[in-house]
Amino acid sequence: MRKNGNNCRQGNMEHKFRQFQEKTGFQFRNEKLLKQAFTHSSYVNEHRRKPNEDNERLEFLGDAVLELTISNFLFSKYPMMSEGELTKLRAAIVCEPSLVFFANSLSFGELVLLGKGEEMTGGRERPALLADVFEAFIGALYLDLGLETVLQFLENVVFPKINEGAFSHVMDYKSQLQELVQRNGVGVLEYRVLQEKGPAHNREFVLIVSLDGKIMGTGTGKSKKEAEQLAARHALTVIKEK
Repeated sequence: MRKNGNNCRQGNMEHKFRQFQEKTGFQFRNEKLLKQAFTHSSYVNEHRRKPNEDNERLEFLGDAVLELTISNFLFSKYPMMSEGELTKLRAAIVCEPSLVFFANSLSFGELVLLGKGEEMTGGRERPALLADVFEAFIGALYLDLGLETVLQFLENVVFPKINEGAFSHVMDYKSQLQELVQRNGVGVLEYRVLQEKGPAHNREFVLIVSLDGKIMGTGTGKSKKEAEQLAARHALTVIKEK
């Protein structure tokens, strides 16, 4: 009876892995690599009779692949950004909370193979474990389907969040704009509040940034500081498109 229960659980996991590949649109040639990416060391320790390998080596590789691909994306997207700012932004993207968010967006926790002890103590939802699994999956995807496929995956899952400004809290657009203006010697920047909206506890500021009197960008935020950053980001986009 116990054997049948194990077979049933194994069949259920195989089904979940098939569904996962259908959902993401990436079909692994070597599905053992996919399974390994989701195999925690606690599972291997409890199933020594089976030739299982945990995801720690894949995690090591995936971390390096993520650093490279995210760095390349940021380098191309933000040509005016300094090395220090690029490093800070990359760190915000390839950090545990962000990786956990990406892992949860694809329900990675449901696929993790855990030992009983780890399962009972909530390992399936543990942030460090989920972040490691995300990196391991990137490593497995790279080994099995190559760098182009990793980029396709990131274009679906990670890059849109960067484009939406999910990590803009670590970016200093005002400094970038000031640096650009000073470098080109094209005039003086001025930030001005156009409008304040909403009640005191939920204020919203509409602000413009102008260059020698010519409006370059607008921004709306919950504080003047946030609105200034968004206006500067808008201005940088306008300058880049010219």
